[in-house]
Amino acid sequence: MQALYDIAAPAKLNLFLHITGQRADGYHLLQSVFMLVDWCDQLHFEVRHDGALSREDLTWALPADDLVLRAARALQQATGCTLGAHIGVAKSVPAQAGMGGGSSDAASTLLALNRLWNLRLPQATLARIGLALGADVPFFLGGENAWIEGIGEQITPIHIPPARFLIAKPQAGLDTSRIFSDADLKRNTDLAIISGFAANPYGFGHNDLQPVAEKLCPGICQALEWLASKGLKARMTGSGSAVFALLTHEIDTQHAPEGLLLKTCSSLESHPLVGW
Repeated sequence: MQALYDIAAPAKLNLFLHITGQRADGYHLLQSVFMLVDWCDQLHFEVRHDGALSREDLTWALPADDLVLRAARALQQATGCTLGAHIGVAKSVPAQAGMGGGSSDAASTLLALNRLWNLRLPQATLARIGLALGADVPFFLGGENAWIEGIGEQITPIHIPPARFLIAKPQAGLDTSRIFSDADLKRNTDLAIISGFAANPYGFGHNDLQPVAEKLCPGICQALEWLASKGLKARMTGSGSAVFALLTHEIDTQHAPEGLLLKTCSSLESHPLVGW
C-alpha cells in the first residue's frame, strides 16, 4: 500500500462539560459527553521511502509543526519505523472552536499511518501515543460517542440518540489556557452519573467554561442571542468559541450576524475509521 486518500477526521460536540475539581499538578478534573458529528476534515497520505514527513495545506495555512506532523513523528519514534509520509490536510473544522479538530486530525493520522506503514499496533497502544499529544486524541481513536471523566483519559462508550445540530462559530477563537487559568472559573460542580444524562441527553447539565468564555469572547454572546431569537436553546461546546443548538425545526440563516460561521451537522453513531 502506497497511499490512502480522503481519510475523515470528524469533529465532536461536548453535550455538557462540568469541572468537578483540580489536581495538585494543576490539571482540571471534568465530566463530559463527547459526541461525534459529520463535520469533518479530510486527510491524504502518501508513503515516503526516505523517512521524511511533509505536509501540504489544502485549504488554509496551518502552524509549521501542527498535531498532524507531531502525531506522525510520535508514531515513528514509538515504533522505529523508517518510512515517512507526505500528508495533505484539507481543513474544514475551524481552530479554537472547542470541537477537537486538531486532536481528530492527530487521531486519524495515527490510524492511517498505522495501516499505511503496516505497523499493526492495537488501539490501546495508539491511545497511549495519542494521549501524549492531547487529552482528546484517545476519544477519537476509540471511535464511539463516550462519557468522559478524569482529565479526559477515562472513556466509557455510550449510546446517544441521533440528532441534528446548528453550530455557530464567531470569527474570534478562544485559547483553552485562558479559560482554565481564569479565577472566575467554577471548579466544584457536583459529580453526575450516566443514568442522569441518559434520561435527558440533550438538556442535561451545562458547560462550566461558558461564563468565563463569554467574558473573554463577546462573539459567543452574540451567537447565543441570535440562536435564541430563532427559538433555539444553545450552549458552548468544549473550550472554544463555537456554540451549538439541537435543531428542532428549520430556520432561516440568511440574516445571521456578519462573520458568524454556521454549519448544520448530524450526529455520528461511530467514527468513520472505527475498526481500523
